[in-house]
Amino acid sequence: MDLSLIIPGYNEARQIGLTLEKSVAYLREQPWSWEIIVVDDGSTDGMAARVGEIARACPQVRCLRHSPNRGKGYAIRRGVEAARGRYIGFMDADYKTDIAALGAAMRLLEEGCDAVIGDRTLSQSRIAVPRRRYRQWGSDLFRRVLLKAMGLRGIGDTQCGFKFFRAEVMRELFGRQRVDGYMFDVEVLLLATKSGYRIQPLAVEWRDDPDSRFKPVRGMIRNLRELARIRWIHRDL
Repeated sequence: MDLSLIIPGYNEARQIGLTLEKSVAYLREQPWSWEIIVVDDGSTDGMAARVGEIARACPQVRCLRHSPNRGKGYAIRRGVEAARGRYIGFMDADYKTDIAALGAAMRLLEEGCDAVIGDRTLSQSRIAVPRRRYRQWGSDLFRRVLLKAMGLRGIGDTQCGFKFFRAEVMRELFGRQRVDGYMFDVEVLLLATKSGYRIQPLAVEWRDDPDSRFKPVRGMIRNLRELARIRWIHRDL
């Protein structure tokens, strides 16, 4: 199999149908063999049932489910364990990033890149629906602090939920990765950078989907704690 696409989600019953519809339609037009693994991270809104409806009509789609909610990093690790493709990657359940960028990602992987990551800071990227101004300011500030603290030179965007890897690279990285929450991307990129893997940023089309569940102050504190934990776990790197 060529590609395993992991879609982690928590209480995304409202959005997952559109995400799978667009993803399946795109993948059916490509020359690759593929599978979609949706990982329901302890949802309580019927997300798994919605995925099941789609999977009955499309056997390349399957759903893994666990409870309670563990976090995005944990959900992707579960997906990696089940993936069968030569290339493995993930995208968000709320379809913030247009899947059309996947063609370029696959070409770069075929050409020898170890990892291809969506980067919204590239001039070629298109922000179809921008964040609210205060959230963009907070995101920019946090990114500057993050990149300096973690020593991730040459990586402009750690948090775009659109990343693809050669399967052996992703298994190696996620076998060492420990953070279950949102900062798992940073941990994976830190491990990849220190291991000397070739990481290629990729222009994407991205749109914001304001999530009322996100609390900026509480989320910032949580993320800073996770960054401190990453630095402690990998203090020898």
